[in-house]
Amino acid sequence: MNPISSQPGFASSRPPPSDFQTGVFDCCSECGTCCYGICCFPCMACSNAAAMNECCLCGCSFALRGVYRTRYNIKGSLMKDFLCVHFCMLCTVCQLARDIEKRKEQGIF
Repeated sequence: MNPISSQPGFASSRPPPSDFQTGVFDCCSECGTCCYGICCFPCMACSNAAAMNECCLCGCSFALRGVYRTRYNIKGSLMKDFLCVHFCMLCTVCQLARDIEKRKEQGIF
């Protein structure tokens, strides 16, 4: 008799570890997203939260970034999330928006 080494269905449902699809400071890679973030930062943060079925007030928090990383198995830590959001909130919210859009295009969001 073989011992059970993993939960049935769990291992296959989680994507393999990855990174964000763009860097924190890749703001110029998609000028539309960058302009949206600069012109209406609260709207972008709320859009990110709404896309993840979370409260709009959580849109620019490091907790939302942590939830997103966990959901898509993105490498990192809560400390790194906290530091990114604390020192460059606009860039991290734009990065999350870009990543959400790229995953939607790939059909994995």
